[in-house]
Amino acid sequence: MLPTPCYVIDKARLLPNMEKIAWLREQSGAKSLLALKCFATWSVFDFMSQYMDGTTSSSLFEVKLGREKFPGETHAYSVAYAPDEIDEVLASSDKIIFNTIGQLDRFDSVSAGHVRGLRVNPGVSTSGFDLADPARPFSRLGEHDPDTIVTIADRVTGFMFHNNCENADFDRFDAMLGHIEQRFGFLIRQMDWISLGGGIHFTGEGYPLDRLAERLKRFAGENRVQVYLEPGEAAITNAATLEVTVLDTLFNGKNLAIVDSSIEAHMLDLLIYRQSARMAPDIGPHEWMVCGKSCLAGDIFGEFRFDKPLKPGDRLSIQDAAGYTMVKKNWFNGVKMPSIAVRELDGTVKVERTFGYDEFVTALS
Repeated sequence: MLPTPCYVIDKARLLPNMEKIAWLREQSGAKSLLALKCFATWSVFDFMSQYMDGTTSSSLFEVKLGREKFPGETHAYSVAYAPDEIDEVLASSDKIIFNTIGQLDRFDSVSAGHVRGLRVNPGVSTSGFDLADPARPFSRLGEHDPDTIVTIADRVTGFMFHNNCENADFDRFDAMLGHIEQRFGFLIRQMDWISLGGGIHFTGEGYPLDRLAERLKRFAGENRVQVYLEPGEAAITNAATLEVTVLDTLFNGKNLAIVDSSIEAHMLDLLIYRQSARMAPDIGPHEWMVCGKSCLAGDIFGEFRFDKPLKPGDRLSIQDAAGYTMVKKNWFNGVKMPSIAVRELDGTVKVERTFGYDEFVTALS
């Protein structure tokens, strides 16, 4: 039996996402790069690299991980590079994307022989959260003025537009891409490649993948550019679970179960965006609030239904625990870090990594 808490990546659940990504690449010509900011568990990179073209990053450490662990292209991006890391970023990447013209100017000479791009902020997004909206007022994420960008167009060969966020609506994506073409088309046609970023939930159930393929192919053809997508969540949705064990129960107006995990330590993104975790199964006559073991009063995974009352020792399976989850795990309260396991396509499970007191100690000084 697996130790808990434990993240379990299931290749059988990962495979449908990978197959859709590969199909889209074949039909549209667009390449797909895994966004490491969302998922960086390299135990399954060999598997994913059979269907994807490489990785894109947000920091020096991520770009080094992509170069070392994921075959294919390695794109480097950061909101701001520091002078003491730029040489290593360049050495570890095939393309470097600068967030601002100021950064391009600062590192112009050292990056002159590299494939360079610029992040462009189109001023629109699909985010429902101000916290995650790249086009929020006074955004620092990318250059927004076409008249300014045109002055450096001869110094870059591509642009990155990352303005989608959990966008499962193709028509909305189509309209936003049309806005980008209308406002920045004369610049796009001077480039060799364009990244449309991530946040397009094209692996979701019922998404019109054929329409997306046609739109991307048309965009690439009309503008004579190589298109890149940067799927994060779309690549690993529903591919992993967080397995936990009930430690204690009590009643305080509701049935409460305390598990050997913590939403703040192990599923932080849900706490940030005030979302409930997902449980499977979630049916039955008995309703329970599942709570974490940290001291945070709001350390609550959510309220779920079960076929019988919970008791200490029961195992629970929290769904969709890969994207923006494993990369954000932390040592809050010294709660035991979940192990990482991989379930192969034949059903066998291997524990790839466990974490103990030594890792807790070395995380600080």
